Amino acid sequence: MFAQEQTHLRNWINGEFVDPVSSDVAPAKYLPVTSPYNAKVIGHVPLSTVEDVNRAVAAASAAFPAWSKRTVKDRAAILIRFHSLLTKHLDQLADIVVLENGKNKAEALASVLKGQETVEYALSLPQVVQGKMLEVSRGVTCYDTRCPLGVVASVVPFNFPVMVPMWTVPIAIAMGNTMILKPSEKVPFTMTKIVELLKEAGVPDGVVNLVHGTAEPVNALIDHPDVKAVTFVGTSHIAEAVSQRAHRLNKRVLALGGAKNHMVSAPDCNIEMTSTDVVNSYTGCSGQRCMAATVLLTIGHQQELIDKIVAKSQALRAGSQAGQVGPVIDQASVNKITRYISESEASGAKILVDGRSWTKEHQEGFWVGPTVILHTNKQDAALNEEIFGPVLSILAVESADEALEIENANPYGNAACIYTNSGATADHFVKRFSAGMCGVNIGVAVPREPFSFGGWNKSRFGNHCDITGDGGVEFFSTRRKVTTKWVPQENASWMS
Repeated sequence: MFAQEQTHLRNWINGEFVDPVSSDVAPAKYLPVTSPYNAKVIGHVPLSTVEDVNRAVAAASAAFPAWSKRTVKDRAAILIRFHSLLTKHLDQLADIVVLENGKNKAEALASVLKGQETVEYALSLPQVVQGKMLEVSRGVTCYDTRCPLGVVASVVPFNFPVMVPMWTVPIAIAMGNTMILKPSEKVPFTMTKIVELLKEAGVPDGVVNLVHGTAEPVNALIDHPDVKAVTFVGTSHIAEAVSQRAHRLNKRVLALGGAKNHMVSAPDCNIEMTSTDVVNSYTGCSGQRCMAATVLLTIGHQQELIDKIVAKSQALRAGSQAGQVGPVIDQASVNKITRYISESEASGAKILVDGRSWTKEHQEGFWVGPTVILHTNKQDAALNEEIFGPVLSILAVESADEALEIENANPYGNAACIYTNSGATADHFVKRFSAGMCGVNIGVAVPREPFSFGGWNKSRFGNHCDITGDGGVEFFSTRRKVTTKWVPQENASWMS
């Protein structure tokens, strides 16, 4: 199944797998990788050092001149072949995601296909990035072109082993940059397979490199003077630290952080559709996605809607098949999620569906079932902090203004949704939500290409671009503006 026969993974530098830097004094260190389904070790990932990052940057720097001189059409043509290979290996890639991340098979397939969408957008860049030209005054013309930055780095999380790397890699290299990717140490196998497919597609050696590890290679990538830009996706406190570290070096950075996404149900919402969408939003991918909507604010007490949500949540089963809920990533996540549930219960909240039972029922793996909490205290931590698990907090509010006040007061600004049958109500909320991505009757309001992905407030730090679509083009390139004037020759004829 895996891209390498050996379970001790290696870095991918200059078009080949290489062992991490080791010496008699400091032998290379490895971290075990476990499957969330049974907690069994499925491999070992190297803990790369500054020396490993230096090797990757050197390879990317050497590859940049030739790669950047190619036309965008030439670079996009290689990505066409890569797109075909992703389709050919779709099932295999999904199986790796299931094993190392814990998604069910349908979710894993969907995540690979969503990554494909950004590849498809990158294929369109020859038609998107031509630039502008205008005769601004008689005999004077202005035009602009987009130039690659150089070596760029992307640090990606565990929750989408294919999709999130595809947010950056295709656009970055299509624009002429060379890339160093640092995948999560919790899910290193998927991108290990992807880099092989990139080489098979024709991406030259050194254009895309892979360095495994934890914090040390991340800091080394940010600090390296030849790395011109860094993207990061993860928790907000680390995203903010990454942004601050990069900005101190006057370096371009885009760091996406966490989320606490709110859904508001108006009294006129379609109860059947809303209940299904709410459950899909908070339980999909076991709640381990920044777009999971985990707070439902009902305008008034909506018992019928709550009953439907409870019934549909209780009907869900654990497993790896479509419609089932998979495990969370590790024991630390189990502990964190169950702590929030227990603290809510202790504070007086009512646990309508208790996912802690799954933790007791499954002796192997990392399991927390769908959980629905009915709150009365606005200060409950589960209502205000990111949990990153299949937990839904419900709070009844008296009015639309109160719902907006709660959503606006949250420090995050990733996504928000309104459920209603009224266009006027939808318009009222969409214009007042403090969130970068808003939904109307859609709890997972992920923009689809060519629209860009990105939140506001403490969900996004750094340069104010989004990470996909035209936001990605803007981030991974810089504009060269040219103004020209040609002085006519004296005594010129039509043959001059």
